Amino acid sequence: MRLILLMVLAALLSGCGYNQIQQKDEAVKAGWSEVLNQYKRRADLIPNLVSTVKGYAAHEQQVLTQVTEARAKVGQINVNADDAASLQQFQQAQGELSGALSRLMAVVESYPNLKADQAFLNLQTQLEGTENRITVARGRYIQLVQDYNTYIRSFPQNLVAMMFGYKQKPNFTVENERAIQEAPAVDFGQAPAAPQQPPPPQPAN
Repeated sequence: MRLILLMVLAALLSGCGYNQIQQKDEAVKAGWSEVLNQYKRRADLIPNLVSTVKGYAAHEQQVLTQVTEARAKVGQINVNADDAASLQQFQQAQGELSGALSRLMAVVESYPNLKADQAFLNLQTQLEGTENRITVARGRYIQLVQDYNTYIRSFPQNLVAMMFGYKQKPNFTVENERAIQEAPAVDFGQAPAAPQQPPPPQPAN
């Protein structure tokens, strides 16, 4: 009798979406791991990138420091993707790092020798490829979370989700996604150039 009850319960749970919830939950976890993997790949490139740029533009200390500090801030965050506040903090830190990298690349434009350096070109290619992978991984994660959240909110899966404590997962926000992908305005804190004064009038002959 006990075996029969267990078989009936398993059939009911399977029919109500329990197994699918497990599959979708694991898919979300795998998608998040790939997001973290690509962000870590970018972070690992930064020390060599900063070192290479410093060899040609050591006096651009403000921009180099911003990149280093932004990378350090990212590394200090212990993100929990199931917690909305933690995910938002993670997004903000990654956005700040993206902005710092954009400012660094803007500085590079002023150094032709650096732009021609083979080590820098290799790092730039790797960074661009990683940024593309981040975009793909983040987009896939957004879709996985949306699919999971929609599924556990649908009847009768919502009853099973409630019974076993499965809740909706937070996702990347639209506002933050837009901010991450937009190139920030470049401002190195330089004072505006003083307006040129007209030349003094020449004495009449």
